Amino acid sequence: MTCPTALEYFDAFTSRYRHYKGGSWCYEDGCIYRGLALLHQATGEARWFAHLKRLTDAQIAPDGSLAGYRIDEFNIDHILAGRCLFHLADETGDPRYMKAADLLAEQLSRHPRTKAGNYWHKQRYPDQVWLDGLYMGLPFQIEYGLRSDRPDLVQDALAQLSRALELTRGPAGLYVHGYDAAKVQGWADPETGKSASVWARAVGWLAMAMVDICALVPASAPNRKTVELLQAVAMEQRRSGLWPQVLDAPGLEGNYEESSASAMFAYALMRATELGLGEWFDAGEHAYDALIRTRLETHGGVTRLTRICHVAGLGGFDGKMRDGSQGYYLTEDIVEDDAKGVGPLMMAAAQRLSARAPAE
Repeated sequence: MTCPTALEYFDAFTSRYRHYKGGSWCYEDGCIYRGLALLHQATGEARWFAHLKRLTDAQIAPDGSLAGYRIDEFNIDHILAGRCLFHLADETGDPRYMKAADLLAEQLSRHPRTKAGNYWHKQRYPDQVWLDGLYMGLPFQIEYGLRSDRPDLVQDALAQLSRALELTRGPAGLYVHGYDAAKVQGWADPETGKSASVWARAVGWLAMAMVDICALVPASAPNRKTVELLQAVAMEQRRSGLWPQVLDAPGLEGNYEESSASAMFAYALMRATELGLGEWFDAGEHAYDALIRTRLETHGGVTRLTRICHVAGLGGFDGKMRDGSQGYYLTEDIVEDDAKGVGPLMMAAAQRLSARAPAE
């Protein structure tokens, strides 16, 4: 059966998409929202904004409160979905969107931090900094700071990023998944506090955070560190165009090529090229094309994005101990059509469209 084009797939996926966590505000939905906002900006097509508004309007009340959201949960993941609020506010003028952004900014103003000043990943993960959280919180804080004339918020986010990079530096220019400032977690090295392995999607979150920050604040962006990271990422790309689940262990038995991280790298490499940081567009486009060609599979008339790691983390979760070892990352479920893969693939598609006419 003929596979639809990427844009047809995104349209069909979003038409049938229901909120990831029963309607509660969450980062998984935020991945889709970010993808839709970028597709709208890249194409000008009303369908992408219509999808975005339909999904978010079910979660955002007139007073800016968010469905299922509590500040005192102090979960940095919840901030990511807020990035779409700026686009919604710009397009509609409806004040509820910036009220919602104010609410998320209030969480950040009270969010617990390590002694060095970095946000905890979650209140239930005290003193822990994960690469995932850098994407979840820092680009939102920077854009909110720019819009509200709060340079202190911008500088704080940049300082947090710089510290986190030093704390999580790993092999070959890459970064490990997490850092425990207390150095008490079972997954953390007792001397450095670092986790053991380089998980591809964690580095994907980091790469997207860094290129987005470079776009938001070009005068003070972490350009050199972004270039170094993307050079290291490009070195790990396989001939297929994709990247392995455990990024620093390509020869590890069972180490499969994972779709969500590959989509994130595709976006980051093409975006960085547009920003003038390097010449990686061909590598990013190769990854994007490989995902469309090999990972969109149609069965029973429904096309799905395949080979996505469902979830991975550090520490205990759902009765499972996630020890951060290379082998651990190969034990998590592999699923289809997860928002953490589809959203970044939308972002990559939007970036490709903004750079050149699609060849679909």
